Amino acid sequence: MTDLEIVKEKFDQLKICVIIPTYNNAGTLAGVISEVAKYTEHIIVVNDGSTDGTLEIAQSYPFADLVSYSKNQGKGWALRKGFERAVSLNYDYAITIDSDGQHFPKDLPAFVDKLESAPNAIIVGSRNMGQASVPGKSSFGHKFSNFWFKIETGIDCPDTQSGFRLYPLQSLKNIHFITRKYEFEIEVLVRGAWAGIGIDSVPVTVYYAPKETRVSHFRPFQDFTRISILNTFLVAITFAYIKPRDFFINLFQKKRAKQMFMDQLMNFNQSDELKAASIGLGVCMGIMPIWGFQLIVALFFAAIFKLNKPLVIISSHISIPPMIPVVIFLSYKSGKYWMGDKNVDIAFSRHISFSSIGQHMEQYIYGSITLALVAGLSAALLTFILLKLFSRKAASSF
Repeated sequence: MTDLEIVKEKFDQLKICVIIPTYNNAGTLAGVISEVAKYTEHIIVVNDGSTDGTLEIAQSYPFADLVSYSKNQGKGWALRKGFERAVSLNYDYAITIDSDGQHFPKDLPAFVDKLESAPNAIIVGSRNMGQASVPGKSSFGHKFSNFWFKIETGIDCPDTQSGFRLYPLQSLKNIHFITRKYEFEIEVLVRGAWAGIGIDSVPVTVYYAPKETRVSHFRPFQDFTRISILNTFLVAITFAYIKPRDFFINLFQKKRAKQMFMDQLMNFNQSDELKAASIGLGVCMGIMPIWGFQLIVALFFAAIFKLNKPLVIISSHISIPPMIPVVIFLSYKSGKYWMGDKNVDIAFSRHISFSSIGQHMEQYIYGSITLALVAGLSAALLTFILLKLFSRKAASSF
């Protein structure tokens, strides 16, 4: 069996198709389809409202499935429609390739080979952007996009603007995308990464035709503005939701939380006083009677006093559900000393809840503030003493 036959067989076995979105590329489309067909005839052409001979060219290849509509909607919409058709035809993966001749179908086997080691990843064809033929606007956009992608996901991707990609369709089909034009290729990468889909890459060849013969539908001002707006939106979501979400996912996995706590506690780049104050603040704010705002306020003070935020966050979880009856009971006990003859005595029960404080709110508030301050100071002092003892023990062992 030849190498070409092996590649064709893998396309069949792995249920891979090739999607070719196209808009007014009558001069290059036939060549792209013909070259792709050497590796597979599982091809979907999406005619995005072309007004030249593109539709007729696509129709001349009977083995290629055709999606066509009359009004141009943008590359992102064409890709989304291609994904929909691929899923309906029971494909598990789709490789997207531009129809302007910029990409070379000879690189298709590289995606198939990479897929076998990264089955749940978006695999991006990484172009050599250092060659002389690359237009200046493409080089700038490449660096700009890569930078913001790293901010939004924490992942290094060498070429976030490449349209030559392999997509795991089953992993993407439940994500509701909002963009329709060139910015979709940024959105799908970022939101795929947020959903836990891997991001990988393979090197590919790229060809930029001379300026006088190059056909490009990218509008520098309009499309760059749309991409900038999208990145602003994605960055806002990153810091308002994604990063806190990921932190708490890691936090509530017990082994990771314990390891994180110990790593921060043993951080020799910070003083014992700072670490003790961080734990004290966390414990204090975790007990304060500001339910729903405890963590926000704790982080506010941690930022002002430049404390260790992970230690503050972990320590503030002293009021986790199993501890709530204990915290409420001790708050009531502490509040007795402020209420005089009006104090209320309650017996401890694991069924004590927030509904228990409704009739005697004043005693609870006085007591919880007192308990928070005492517990916070005690936690800070105990942490400081233990850290000093550990430091002495570590020093004496050398």
